[in-house]
Parts: sequence; C-alpha cells; structure tokens
Amino acid sequence: MATSRTPPPVTGAWRPGDHPGRRKFFRFATDRRFALDSGATLCEVDVAYETWGSLDADASNAVLICHAWTGDSHAAGPAGRGHGAPGWWDDMIGPGKPIDTNRFFVVCANVLGGCQGSTGPASPHPTDGKPYGSRFPVVTIRDMVRAQAKLGQHLGVPAWLSVIGGSMGGMQALEWGVMYPRRVRSLVAIATCMQATAQQIAWGAIGRRAIRLDPRWRGGDFYDAEPGDGPAEGLSIARMVAQVTFRSDNVFTDRFGRDLVDPAAVGDTVDMWQQFEVESYLGHHGAKLVRRFDANSYLAIGKAMDLHDLARGRGTLDRAMSRIRVPTMAVGIWSDMLYPAYQQRQIVEMLRVQEVPAEYVEIDSPHGHDAFLINGDQIAAPLELFLNDVHKSLDS
Repeated sequence: MATSRTPPPVTGAWRPGDHPGRRKFFRFATDRRFALDSGATLCEVDVAYETWGSLDADASNAVLICHAWTGDSHAAGPAGRGHGAPGWWDDMIGPGKPIDTNRFFVVCANVLGGCQGSTGPASPHPTDGKPYGSRFPVVTIRDMVRAQAKLGQHLGVPAWLSVIGGSMGGMQALEWGVMYPRRVRSLVAIATCMQATAQQIAWGAIGRRAIRLDPRWRGGDFYDAEPGDGPAEGLSIARMVAQVTFRSDNVFTDRFGRDLVDPAAVGDTVDMWQQFEVESYLGHHGAKLVRRFDANSYLAIGKAMDLHDLARGRGTLDRAMSRIRVPTMAVGIWSDMLYPAYQQRQIVEMLRVQEVPAEYVEIDSPHGHDAFLINGDQIAAPLELFLNDVHKSLDS
C-alpha cells in the first residue's frame, strides 16, 4: 500500500484558521473555570459539534451520538473542505436511515481532549495562544460528558431522547446514564464496558510508550517543529498496535494469510526485512492516522479510556449502575477481542437485576471490534425499533 511522500505534519489536528466544514462551535467557562476530575481546571473551553435534523418545539427528539477514540464530530455527511473523509457512521445517520434525521435532531460533538475543534492539547492556551502541549491536563470520560452536558444546555435540550455510542462512545453513554439520569431517556452502548479491564489497559500502555519514546515527541511540546519532525513514528506505531485489536484473527488470516508484499523479489531466500502484506496494511493505517490526528490527543483520550470505571468514587459497580433507570440497548460483537461480547451482556444482566428494561443485540461478524462501523446493517433494524419505541413512550 503506497503512502504519501509528503512529510507528515507535526499534528493532524484541526487548528483555528482551518476550514470549519460543518463544524459549529460552543464556548463555555469564559467567566468561571471548568473543573476536571484531576483537580485541574480549564477556561475558555471550546466544543466542536455538528447537527442534523431539527429540534422539535418541545425539544423531545434530540439524540446525542458519542464518538470513539479517533473519531470526531463528523458522524454523517460527505467528505469535503474541513472533513477529509465521509462521516464515520454515515450509513446510520440521515434521512430515512436508522437514526432518522427527518424525525430526530442528531448531535455529535468532538470530545474534550480531542483534536478536531474541541479544546485539547493542540488547542491554543488562552493565556499565550501557544498550543497547550504538555500543559494539557488529564481528562476522564466523566469530564467529556460534563462538557457535552454544557452543550446540551446551550442547544436547549433538557433531556436526550437517546445517547448512543460505540467503544469509547459507549463509555460516554453509560456515564450519561449514571451522571445525569434525569437528562437521558434511553441509552445505546455498543462494543464497550462498564470498567476497563487489565488487558484493555495493557494495549493502551503499549501505544502510549511508543509515543513517549519517540524523541520527536519532545515531552509533548512539538508543535513548532517542521513538517516531518513531529512524533509521527510513535503515533504510527501506537495506531498499528491498536489496529490489531480492532480486527479479528479470522479477518487477518483470510485477507493476508502469509502473503509477502513482493514475493518475486525475495524468491526462496529469507531476509530480516522482507515484508508481509499484513505489515504493509498496518503501516498504511499508522501513516494515515498521523495525517488526521494528534499524538497528544491520542495519549489523552487513550488514558481517559483506561481510567474509565463506573464504580470509581461510587462504592460498587452495582451501586453505580443502579442510577441508570432508562431503557438500554447493549450491542456486542462475537469476534471482538478488545471489548468482548461478555462485557455488553454484563451490562444487560446488571440492569435487569435492577428491573431496568434492557436488551442485548449481537453483531454476527468476523470483523472484530470495528464491526459496529462496518456491519451497521445488522443493528439498523433493532436500533430503529428501539428509538421508535422510546419516542412513542413519550406520548403514552
């Protein structure tokens, strides 16, 4: 797979002055600082978001979409200026689609700590206009949700009809149910967990070390470097590791097997650097991310995922989950090695013990964790029915 010969940018972050695309911006904490779980505070916090459809007069049809690790606010719509690729869930959001924008007012915001318009490490610090870099504090999933709650107030949404998210987005959805039980009417948690496991943390730790050991990372303060002199190698390796967890053994075997990139050149010899097709695939995905993401945001968001634990500061997991009182759909993927399906079944089982309406849907796909992005057709019908039932219940 060919990669661009143009030197990679020091960051793939959206920066002030870049074309906004469909992004809208909301700023808060202009007169009172925004407190984070870490004890740090932020001021002049920006949230980049996109909307589709129209909000009803009674504001009862709003749906919040929460993105995953390297996602952003562009959940639907074509590629174009300001958006290098089509919406990451374009098959699911739009007129006549499962999340029907003819009926629902749909919102997706770039998370706090992200790099596509919301305040994050690549954003200008309010005091000097230079990127936060190493000055950006640790953020948690709960901090992200608090920022989204501010956005909901700004948009005039007293309660979301549903909060929907996959992977890290599912973590946000669950935290919405725990933190703001009166501001949500239903939840959809896809390929996610109630608390990060040791193995999930282990995968994240490898990626963080790859970035930290890249000398061009410069402790997080690399933004004034020239193109090609940023932490591209560390971020690329981190993405390569993650990409392995996003797919299944079956997919890698069926697609690549033991094929070499250039078997004719190798012949019957063996060489240390002869490359397998799967290596080329991983390298392609690493290089691709470098051009659209930021190394510090990768660190910040990855750490937030590792810190995710609904029970933290709330006693037990049972006690935390008891705060969720709304209909919930949990979606698992049988081939998901990163967030195995048992974790989504646990969500449903725990809610049912609390006598909360909860249903489990499983995606039958070999594509692993990313199947919720690839095989949306398998959850389209149950998701559409779930949203319709929740919407109808408001009239009963």
